[in-house]
Amino acid sequence: MIDVAYKIVAFLFTLGVLVVFHELGHFIVARWCGVKVTRFSVGFGRIVWARKRGPDQTEWALSAVPLGGYVKMVDEREGSVDPVDLPRAFNRQSVWKRMAIVAAGPIANLLLAVLLFAGTYIAGVPGQRPLLAAPPPTSAAASAGLRGGDLVVDVDGEPVASWQELRWRLIKAQGNETAVIVVERPEARGERSSHALSLKAVKPADWEAGALAILGLKADFGPPLIDQVLPDKPAERAGLKPGDRIVAIDGVAVRSPADVATITNAKPGADLVFRIARGGAQFDAPLTAEAVEQGGRQVGIAGVRLRVDPAVIEGLQVTVRYGPIDALLQGTRKTTELAVFTVQMLGRILVGDASVKNISGPLTMADFAGQSAQQGILVFVGYLALISISLGVLNLLPVPLLDGGHLLYYFAEIIKGSPVSDRAFEVGQRIGMAVLAMLMALALFNDVSRLF
Repeated sequence: MIDVAYKIVAFLFTLGVLVVFHELGHFIVARWCGVKVTRFSVGFGRIVWARKRGPDQTEWALSAVPLGGYVKMVDEREGSVDPVDLPRAFNRQSVWKRMAIVAAGPIANLLLAVLLFAGTYIAGVPGQRPLLAAPPPTSAAASAGLRGGDLVVDVDGEPVASWQELRWRLIKAQGNETAVIVVERPEARGERSSHALSLKAVKPADWEAGALAILGLKADFGPPLIDQVLPDKPAERAGLKPGDRIVAIDGVAVRSPADVATITNAKPGADLVFRIARGGAQFDAPLTAEAVEQGGRQVGIAGVRLRVDPAVIEGLQVTVRYGPIDALLQGTRKTTELAVFTVQMLGRILVGDASVKNISGPLTMADFAGQSAQQGILVFVGYLALISISLGVLNLLPVPLLDGGHLLYYFAEIIKGSPVSDRAFEVGQRIGMAVLAMLMALALFNDVSRLF
């Protein structure tokens, strides 16, 4: 219950920040354009708290349903207007002013993302150097000529300083047949080499989770340490002890706990030879992997709990940090890249190249908000920026009821020289309601599917 409450609070805080900035965009530009604002509400439905402030006595309100907000402006289409306020009515403004007011909300969300990303870059984003372990012999990475010890410094002409950036650059490259990976090799004394990495092995559904592993790109954590030997298991019978390092299995070097699990799990009941380093010496420890049932299939286990050497982890740590001006430039660049990527993903979903399971709703948002908040302020700020971009892009889509739908009406007005008819407006609103209802239903279905 505490975990659920934590996620709900984090979600409401996220939603509150994003809604306030979105509506402030509408509010500020409306005031700049001389439009009178009568209410600024966070939330929909019944008003639970309100105060009037400012020369126009704008009502600042909190409403019962916290899933959005609105700015109410003087408008003759929504009721009678005091004659003194007619010049300040929204509907009497030029089409360009109306477009600016409507577009200001999504733009405010994108600007917020720029500022949030810039703040993380000024504080310093922790990460891990993209140092590669030896790729599996049949992987795309091996075919491209990548080797253990290679340090990735560039992907498709874009610099890479951490595993997070490497993953993002490759996600951006999806849809291409290859990505050009530039690496530095320790023996080359800083010289760089380029390698064409084939991306054909990665299916669209695998990009979000397991693309790097499928390509054969793995982090080099060094030989894993045995943290615990389970009683009456193959490792104990083979004489393995806590503190031993597993150097190789059946002659194949292992550079992380995941490597050990992958090799051992694939050979239930098979005889294996563990190469062990202990006290400056190495020896072979034969054992037979015990076959156990996991997830409806048999896997092999050795009976050890592993960990990465803390000294290795410390040596791989990197902090990506910029000064204020460069941080703003990097924040703008990252926001632009993510906004473009979001539009591309929506397009791929529409044409069937990407799964509709990528569409998430409020339950998934709440889950991720709670998880990111628990991981620290920088992770949570990054999550806020991502959701702010999603909200900005979503609202710019040319769907009636959204800001982008209103912009579509105004573009039509510019072309035809007069506002769209009330009938066209009404039909568009109904279509927009149907589209949004279907999207909400799909998002909730995906949320529930993920939970259960």
